This record gives sequence, C-alpha cells and structure tokens, in this order.
Amino acid sequence: MPTRLTRYILAEIMKIFVVALIALTMLILLIGVGRTLLREGLGPLAIVQLLPFLLPVSLQFAFPATALFAVSCVYGRMAGDGEVSTVKASGISPLRILQPAIVFAFLLSPFAVYISDLAVSWGRPGMNRVVMLSIEDIVYRKMRSQHSYTDERFSIHVRNVDGKRLEYPTVTMHGAEETMKFEAREGQLSLDADGEQLILILVDGRCVRGDSFQVLAPGPTRIPIPLSDSPRDQDQSTTRPGDLPLWAISEERLNQDTRTHAATGELAAQTSFSILTSRYDEIAGAKGSEMRAKLDGSRRRLMRLKIAPWRRLAEGFSCFFFVLIGAPLAMISRTSDYWTTFGRCFLPTLLMYYPLFILGLNQAKDGAIPPYGVWLGNVALGAIGLILVNRVRRY
Repeated sequence: MPTRLTRYILAEIMKIFVVALIALTMLILLIGVGRTLLREGLGPLAIVQLLPFLLPVSLQFAFPATALFAVSCVYGRMAGDGEVSTVKASGISPLRILQPAIVFAFLLSPFAVYISDLAVSWGRPGMNRVVMLSIEDIVYRKMRSQHSYTDERFSIHVRNVDGKRLEYPTVTMHGAEETMKFEAREGQLSLDADGEQLILILVDGRCVRGDSFQVLAPGPTRIPIPLSDSPRDQDQSTTRPGDLPLWAISEERLNQDTRTHAATGELAAQTSFSILTSRYDEIAGAKGSEMRAKLDGSRRRLMRLKIAPWRRLAEGFSCFFFVLIGAPLAMISRTSDYWTTFGRCFLPTLLMYYPLFILGLNQAKDGAIPPYGVWLGNVALGAIGLILVNRVRRY
C-alpha cells in the first residue's frame, strides 16, 4: 500500500509540475524576449539565437514556483477530497504521505543549482553576445527611423542614412576620463566580432575636445568603439564573481586571495617607507589613496567570490524549502481549489524568503555575517516547515 501510494502521489506531482513548468517557462521566455526586443530592437534571427540562452535563465526562476505549485495543488486536493483522512484511517502515517514531495524536492534541488550555475555562467553572457553581434543592425535600424542612436558608451546623430553610408555623422564617445566628439562629412559602421568592437570609418572628419578641435588625417579614419567591458580573451581576475561557473570559483578565490595579500604588502611597504623618509603627506596623498582603493576593491571581490557558491546553492535548494512549507500547509488548508491553495502557500513563502535572502546577501557582502549567511531565508523556511510537518504528524 505505501509503495502504491508513493507512486500515486509522485505521478500526480510530476504531471502538474511538468505542465506548470512548461507554461511558466514559456511565459518568462516571452517576457524576456519582449523586453529585450523593446530595449535593443533585435531582428527575428537574433531573437531565435537568443532563445537557447534565455532558457536556463527562465528555468532558474521557474523551478521554485512550479515545485511549490505542484505540491500545493496535489496535497490541497487530497486533503480537500478526504483522501488524506482515508489514508490515515488505514493506518498510514501522515509523514508517509509527505515523503514523496520531500524526496521529489530534494532530488530537484541539485538540478536547480546546476541550472542556476548554467544561467549565470553561460546563459547571460550568451545573451549579451547575441545582442553585441546584432549591434550593427540595431544601430542602422534606429538611425534610419530616428536619425540617432544612444548607448551608455557612445551616441550617433546623422542627417540621413543612405544604405550603409552615414551622411554628416556626429559621434560622441563617453569615456571614463573625458568625452570625445567626432564630426565628419560621411561615415560607415562595421562590426569586429573577434575584437568585440564597432568600427566607425569617418571621411573628412575632425575630433572635437572642449573648445578645440583637431582635423583627422585625409581619407578614411578608423575609430574603434568597444562594445564589452569583458572581452572573451580577458582573464578571470576581472570577471564578475557572479558570472563565473562554480568549478572556476574555487581557483579564482585562491588567486584573488593572493592578490589581496600582495596589495596589503604593497600598502604596508609604501606606508613604512613614507614614515621612514618623513614623507607623511604621501600616506594620505594620491598614491596612498590609490593603493587603499585597490586593496578595498580586492577585498570586496574576494568576499563576493566566497559568497557566490553559497548564493547559488541557496537559490537552487530554495525548491526544497518551498516544498517543505507548501506540502504540509496545503494539507492543513484542506482546499481543493488549486489557486486558493497555491496563494495561501506562495504569498507567505514569497514575502518571507526573498526579504530574508536579500538581507543575508547584503549583510554577507558587508562582512557583518559569514558568507553562508545567504542561507538565512532557507533556514527560516526550514524551521517553519519543520513546525508545519510536526503539526501534520499530530493532525
């Protein structure tokens, strides 16, 4: 009897989970594609290329919600239709009824961790690259319709666009140190995919800096416009910790720890030398401030590298803790209506988990709590889930 019951409950959970997962994933995909389409103006081919990279990002958010929806629907219906009371009357413990959902969520969580890791290390960089490879088409399309294109790195204004020829373009480059403006009689854009940059070719142009200007060399002049802050050949020392796969974080953490110790040694040596030579102004001067900023940045990156694995595990195993609350709460609610049961289970879980998760993440980034403090939301759900399971056991 218990084996047949387990198979029955698992089958019911899996049916609803698969259907809900497909529906929610498709909805997130449509929202993601629509938002990217409106923001970037991608063409049909680029949208098709974007879909594989959007899939793991969509699944990353869909797994916890669909797992909770599946178990709340199954156990709410079983309790509402009296199936739970019938099973208990036959001498089977209520914990036995909950066991299939707990096992299902526990086995799903490692796969959710893998999908989360795939989303941040492959999905999001892939999406950015698709947009980058489509930038030439995007820029030309917007300039034909609006005679201008504006980006955080550069902006282009033209009088007219004839094919790929830009008539009287004015290009403004927004650099970290200064803003440069280029004006020309005509120009053309081309994409350098390997170098991840847009090549602007100007004819009879000049460079304007403040109140002065410099006439460019006669004939075509090539001006590269970088499109990425992290090109493909860039080493991992400048890659955001959140974009690294789990297998690379451990090694990069050791490397960053070495860099932090080196920066600490350099600052200590500079401070000692300034004291010995009585150059106290150098300690608080530009060089000392630069070295302290370098050390602070290295320490922040090291802390984020320590947090990243715990964060990814916490996000993946949220499936388990969502189910740990949802299954017993649905049994206690005794409602056959799917959406009523899901609302009763999802809203309290959502309002509790994500604020605690963000709180733990921010506190861990500030160094107020250890890196595993990002599990604060999971631990809180786990404690409440155990209380609900104990109530079901005595129910």
